[in-house]
Amino acid sequence: MTSSPFLPTLLNKELELDQNVMFWMGGQEISSWFEGRKLSRPRYSRVVALVGVFVLTTVLYRACGPSSSLREAGADSATTRKSAASSRVVPVITTKARLEDFSIRRRTIGIIESPAIVLVKSRIESQVLEQHVRDGQVVKKGDLLFTLDDREIQALIARDEAQLAKDNAALAQAEADLGRKEELIEKNVAPRQQLDQATAVFKAAQQTVEADQAVLQVDRLKLGYAKLEAPIAGRVGAIRVTPGNLVSVNDATGLVTITQVHPIRVSFTLAERDLTALRRASEASSPAVVRVYTPGSSTPLEAGALDFVDSSVDPTSGTISAKGKFLNASLELWSGMYVDVEIDLDVRPNTVMIPAVAIQSGQKGAFVFVIKDDQTVEMRNVELIGVEGDRAALKSGVADGERVIVEGQMRLTSGARVAESSTDGSTPVGDKAKDSQSGAEGKAAR
Repeated sequence: MTSSPFLPTLLNKELELDQNVMFWMGGQEISSWFEGRKLSRPRYSRVVALVGVFVLTTVLYRACGPSSSLREAGADSATTRKSAASSRVVPVITTKARLEDFSIRRRTIGIIESPAIVLVKSRIESQVLEQHVRDGQVVKKGDLLFTLDDREIQALIARDEAQLAKDNAALAQAEADLGRKEELIEKNVAPRQQLDQATAVFKAAQQTVEADQAVLQVDRLKLGYAKLEAPIAGRVGAIRVTPGNLVSVNDATGLVTITQVHPIRVSFTLAERDLTALRRASEASSPAVVRVYTPGSSTPLEAGALDFVDSSVDPTSGTISAKGKFLNASLELWSGMYVDVEIDLDVRPNTVMIPAVAIQSGQKGAFVFVIKDDQTVEMRNVELIGVEGDRAALKSGVADGERVIVEGQMRLTSGARVAESSTDGSTPVGDKAKDSQSGAEGKAAR
């Protein structure tokens, strides 16, 4: 508190004091402003009286004035607020913790790949006469794709057949000569040397016929190359060669590419820490379920089965490769597309499950608010196993059947009294107690 601003007006500037006069005002000492000045006795008495009245008034004002009343009122208000806070009932929404089977799942990114992709090429040099497929067409194995000009090959086949007939005739003659020589040898009318010569001619004729048959078979095989058929079932890509174009054996681009679309696979990787669970899932009697999603979607495109686990961990990335197999009957999956992959590695039975929104974060980790029998809340730390969708699996902290708060946590502290409403249709304990008490009162009244 500072000196009063109207004190100098009470004194005349011509007044002089022989020494400093010390006054006590509001807990402070104030030195006289008029050192070395002299006062007459009547005026000196009046000044002292006025200053004394002022000091007395100030002391009484501070002791009994409105500030004291305000302080007392503030204290009473704080006490009232504290009492009101302790007796306030917070409305909350609760649900019961339940035992359920919790699927241990992993989610990662994968790429769809085809088990077989074939580049169709010509095996002979010829000209494309006909095209039997269109871009993007789904074909079966053995379907005709292209027809090439085969006239030259047919001419070769005719020549081969003629040569084979000629050599067959020579073989027949050699066989007949051999028979006659054998008869003469039996009658001892021909030298043995003639028999040997006839035998050699006969065997040579036989080999010539076999060589002709091989040449004919090769040309007939080439004739089959003039009709290009689908080696696998799948979807045809862009047609690169149209009728009228020449094709050759060394053409690197080929005529068309066929990609197998069903069944199809997804390739993905998991962290090394999941290797044990992944290996168990691959060795289980029923294959682990693998689902694929469009990025950002919660609806799976298709569900398949774990088909392959790599034999080693990639040391550079610390991951292991795996693949899932899908029937892809609806052709939703296309080779080369990126997808979100979800795999069920294991199932943990009889696990305490609660809504994920009940989980709160604190300095000591995750916690939930649990309703006690006296309708007060307890802040309890929990240990999480994992979260699946909107459900959280707990390893410890909450027991089956306990009620946890899923809405209204921001206004709670440990020990707060609540009024709950349940999300699972069950009657809260507090409401049951009230109903019982009302029923008892009704019976007593009757």
